[in-house]
Amino acid sequence: MTDILSIPVKRTDGSDTTLASYNGQVMLVVNVASKCGLTKQYEGLEKLYEDKKDKGFVIAAFPANNFKGQEPGTDAEIVEFCQLTYDVKFPIFSKISVKGDDKHPLYKALTGSGIATTGDGPMKERLRGHGMEVADDAEIVWNFEKFLIGRNGKVVARFAPDVTADDSRLVEALDRELAK
Repeated sequence: MTDILSIPVKRTDGSDTTLASYNGQVMLVVNVASKCGLTKQYEGLEKLYEDKKDKGFVIAAFPANNFKGQEPGTDAEIVEFCQLTYDVKFPIFSKISVKGDDKHPLYKALTGSGIATTGDGPMKERLRGHGMEVADDAEIVWNFEKFLIGRNGKVVARFAPDVTADDSRLVEALDRELAK
């Protein structure tokens, strides 16, 4: 399996980096979008980040335009929106693709981890109710899907897009990892 922390990603200024600087921390990787019905989750994510960052927690947000064009902006526009609208302080990385033929290597590693998604039934049913095709279990279902990465750099949990930052299932999994 690929070491998630060593996969090349880009900062929003276009410079190359990896997630290695977060080695030893617990990380929540989230594919985000600014024009989605779930966009308001930024507020809860920022609160979770502020509440837990001093315990070794970080959120790594990756904007993606894979779902109905809900993240059309440039990296600069996305960062400005997040800061002005939700006062986001956690790291936002350059826009990537999280599914399809051009899926970023980070998301290939995350979705290939074999970790089952917690809470994906209701979200899948909502999407089907809107006449949308739902991806297989390994694929990203929609914006705001969340991967919890342990201090060892391995995926330990995966949460459906509509599992919010204050959901007890997510908070309990996060607290277990922070206690390690």
